[in-house]
Amino acid sequence: MSPDRRRMLRAARFALHLITVSLAVVTALRAVVDGTDLLPAMVAAGLFLAWYGAGASMARGRAAHWWLIVLGAVWLGMLALSPEFVWLSFPLLLLAGHVLPVVGSALFAAVVLAAAIAAPAVHSVEMTFAHLAGPLLGGGFALAVSLGYDALLRDAVERDELIASLLRAQREMAELQDELGRTQREAGAARERTRLARDLHDTIAQELSSVSLLARGGDAARMPQIDQLAQHSLTELRRIVAALAPAELQGTALTGALQRLLDALAEDTGISVALDSADAPPALPTPVEVTLLRIAQSALANVRQHSGAEAVRVTLSAAGGRTALQISDDGRGFDTTALEGRTQSYGLVAMRSRLRELGGELRIDSVPGEGTTIRAEVRS
Repeated sequence: MSPDRRRMLRAARFALHLITVSLAVVTALRAVVDGTDLLPAMVAAGLFLAWYGAGASMARGRAAHWWLIVLGAVWLGMLALSPEFVWLSFPLLLLAGHVLPVVGSALFAAVVLAAAIAAPAVHSVEMTFAHLAGPLLGGGFALAVSLGYDALLRDAVERDELIASLLRAQREMAELQDELGRTQREAGAARERTRLARDLHDTIAQELSSVSLLARGGDAARMPQIDQLAQHSLTELRRIVAALAPAELQGTALTGALQRLLDALAEDTGISVALDSADAPPALPTPVEVTLLRIAQSALANVRQHSGAEAVRVTLSAAGGRTALQISDDGRGFDTTALEGRTQSYGLVAMRSRLRELGGELRIDSVPGEGTTIRAEVRS
């Protein structure tokens, strides 16, 4: 149940307790004024409030049904002392709609209303229209309010349970999507390993096997053929490696590829560029280099198209087993909180997705008019 509904429920219960205590005290005093002995009136009111207080704080479920029935019996005894106690029928009817099932509350209400109407006659009080209409109208209204409030409370609980169920289903769906993504990545990796195995078996392995056979023959005349096979194998191996790494990384380190990206940006746009790689790691796994390079390409493309910057600085560093790539510009910047309220661009989604596959994270810091900094961190 939501905190707001809990507060409303506590307020309603407090109001019911206040009404019950007030009516018990007032009716006891009126009974004494009307001629009832003080001690019996006070004892009856005290007994009623004591039993009411015990059950209101402890009774639950079927025990609450018996608690209310006993409370009604105590009230009937109070009516035998004085008709002034008829006013306590209203909190009884309010409780009936909340504690008892619909049929039980209707039967209980019928007994209470009959007793309330008959009380004046039992005490030889002249019956008036008010003696009849008061209990019927007031008691009926109290019971209707109680039943309606209880129905609203049940609906609220069911709605909260439905919302909680939907949230659980949403979390489970997100977990299933993550699992599906991992399965798809693993399947893609398996397909790529299978392709590489076929390529290596059908080219390099076969030709190296031929080289081995020719070399074991010990015939010098075979050397040109051995050399030709070795050269062909080397060409095939380079082709396979080239298919795995992006063209920007072929034959160079990540820092060189980053420098070429910055040089191209400066040449095309006139933006001042700088690369700080003094703390760069000496070598990185190919997947990490590819991921960082793709992030740099996407970030610099955003600088080119949207930032209006005059200077860009790229920093590549490593510390604590993590490698960080940071791209900072002095452009117009933007409000990062706006990213939370709308669908992010594909470029940012792709950056985060690439880093997530390697256990990394992406942070974007930007203030309108003060530039933008994108920082990607990944395990080295």
